[in-house]
Amino acid sequence: MSARKIIIDTDPGQDDAVAILLALASPDELDLLGITCVAGNVPLELTSKNARITCEAAGKTDVPVYAGSNAPLSRPLITAEHVHGQTGLDGPELWEPQMPLAEGHGVDFIIGTLRREAPGTVTLCTLGPLTNIAAAFNRAPDIIERVQEVVMMGGAYFEVGNITPAAEFNIYVDPEAAEIVFRSGAPTTVMPLDVTHKVLATKPRVETIRALNTRVGHFTAEMLDFFERFDVEKYGSEGGPLHDPCVIAWLLKPELFSGRGVNVEVETRSDLTLGMTVADWWGVTDRAPNALFIGDADADGFFNLLTERLARL
Repeated sequence: MSARKIIIDTDPGQDDAVAILLALASPDELDLLGITCVAGNVPLELTSKNARITCEAAGKTDVPVYAGSNAPLSRPLITAEHVHGQTGLDGPELWEPQMPLAEGHGVDFIIGTLRREAPGTVTLCTLGPLTNIAAAFNRAPDIIERVQEVVMMGGAYFEVGNITPAAEFNIYVDPEAAEIVFRSGAPTTVMPLDVTHKVLATKPRVETIRALNTRVGHFTAEMLDFFERFDVEKYGSEGGPLHDPCVIAWLLKPELFSGRGVNVEVETRSDLTLGMTVADWWGVTDRAPNALFIGDADADGFFNLLTERLARL
């Protein structure tokens, strides 16, 4: 069976970096065509730098990394240095990446790739705000029916919000973009806070990664040492949620997850609940399902997969 073709759209972010590493460590299953960066956790200049640092840490410098949108479709940019640190990858000692950015805009790369590859063969893995994907869908609506699947980290229902009482960060940063994607008709799978908050980077799990005693093992453990402190303090949990790698783990081992097909609408008008993902989990409306909304995960199985794959780099 051939590897599944994917584009990772991302705003690294420590957990984004771990997701990229997991994909790079799984070439038999995933053919990473390129990485497109978006402003989100930190501004675009840093997210596009952090994606290249991550590729270099893995020794995988042949994957093109594109800079994409530097602001949401119609709103000022909101960032999350309070979670990820000023670099977005606080924790390990960082360096100036040697690999250059690929020429061209990330949105153009998404459009061109979906037009070039056979219909239904490219999956969009979104780890940040959905600005690039929505911009591509707006500019080239013909590509929507060519998408195999959108697998996104974003939103929440039972866990409500992490940046406001009602909204998850990725959706809140660009709710109009999220609305476009959810209403596009593209097959969509959602990794919301409901599942990512069950995948905790506890100290024993982080130490198992550190014990790989490799460049990637130390790099990952040092990122998670920093990243977990915010959520541990906020939630009182035993470790920080490892959000974005759930997207890649779903593609590698979907049996680790469970959810249901529901309708998801994004609030774009209310000041109180802006960016909320209103998931009809109980089927109380007549709105047709437009997403597979994941609600549970085998956390031990997830970390076993992650550690085994990181050991390959």
